[in-house]
Amino acid sequence: MAKHEKLQLSLYPHLIEAGCDEAGRGCLAGPVFAAAVILPAHFSNDKLTDSKQLTEKDRYLLRPIIESQAIAWAVGIVDNREIDKINILNASFLAMQRAVDQLAVAPQHLLIDGNRFHKTSAIAFTCIVKGDSKLLPIAAASVLAKTYRDDYMMALHAQHPQYAWDRNKGYPTKAHRKAIAECGATEHHRMSFALLEKQLTLDL
Repeated sequence: MAKHEKLQLSLYPHLIEAGCDEAGRGCLAGPVFAAAVILPAHFSNDKLTDSKQLTEKDRYLLRPIIESQAIAWAVGIVDNREIDKINILNASFLAMQRAVDQLAVAPQHLLIDGNRFHKTSAIAFTCIVKGDSKLLPIAAASVLAKTYRDDYMMALHAQHPQYAWDRNKGYPTKAHRKAIAECGATEHHRMSFALLEKQLTLDL
């Protein structure tokens, strides 16, 4: 894995902070997952960074380390039907809030990856653009959200192998869109998304 800048452990060290991040926002199928993680003051890991910068192997090696050393962690899920009802942005916020609500320890402050968040509780928050490559709690949340969502999509792949979710995890690859054009959408697809591109039908 390539070297990366050392991530901060906290933004406000005097507060109990939970890092929050989501996975699957740009997918055509499956839920959006989010995780919330509270790390201890002594936590340190030189490999942990934004899950997108990690190999799959490293993500799965880091997951049990995060889970065993975190003060608290949780995963929230919003399925494709809810996404279609409330849109993906709101679904991402809701998944984060569901993760936070499940934490065994109540955070005093949320560190949100991204530039906006719609909270449904009184907990203060700070949005940090590219926070998963700046703060360890957000990076930890990104790893949990990504790996748990990948596990979910691998299970769905066993039911619908023609969409190659074991490889694309529901993202809009050409092969995925071609399978939708040939086989139709499943009950796991997000019907509010553009499942097909016009030019794709010309290639079939």
